[in-house]
Amino acid sequence: MISFLDDPEPTALAEELFDDDVADVGFVMNVSRLWAYQPATFTGLFDLAGRAATAAELTFRERGILVTACASTLGDSYCSLSWGAKLAAAADADTAASVLRGEDHGLAPAERAMAHWARQVARDPNGTTPADVQTLRDAGYSDARIFAITVFVALRMALSIANDALGARPDAALRSKAPAAVVDAVTYGRSIEDVEGEHR
Repeated sequence: MISFLDDPEPTALAEELFDDDVADVGFVMNVSRLWAYQPATFTGLFDLAGRAATAAELTFRERGILVTACASTLGDSYCSLSWGAKLAAAADADTAASVLRGEDHGLAPAERAMAHWARQVARDPNGTTPADVQTLRDAGYSDARIFAITVFVALRMALSIANDALGARPDAALRSKAPAAVVDAVTYGRSIEDVEGEHR
């Protein structure tokens, strides 16, 4: 079972999602099968997140830090494994595992501030203070970038929340695609599926 829902009837837009997965990772991801109910919403969400990332001037590594910090705080194993592997490729496996555990070893001071902010937003957005924002300013982020970073994290949270609430399980392939240190750090959320999904 890849989620709590049955697979929807395939549509042309859903098939595009599936084809993109095969081109990018070699298989159809469970998250794409779930979002086949609303593929346009899925791509629209990623487009918005991409705009926020561009406005925030985020590097791929910084995106990885934000997503893994946010996802691990939410207890989202799917995005933690997927983006943990990406962050490991952009940095190294130990750094990625450290961010997933909330330790942030291997991060520069500005990156640590960013990761801390992502966790605050994910954990308790009403608990943030002007002092928290000032910490980001002191780390070199302008107010415009802080806003964009926050929107990026919020959009990633929306994806995680929908996936987790509907029971999306991390793909079995992530067990081998993610470094062992990353897999070992993800001790929360939905369990990785036992059998790899359909290859197209």
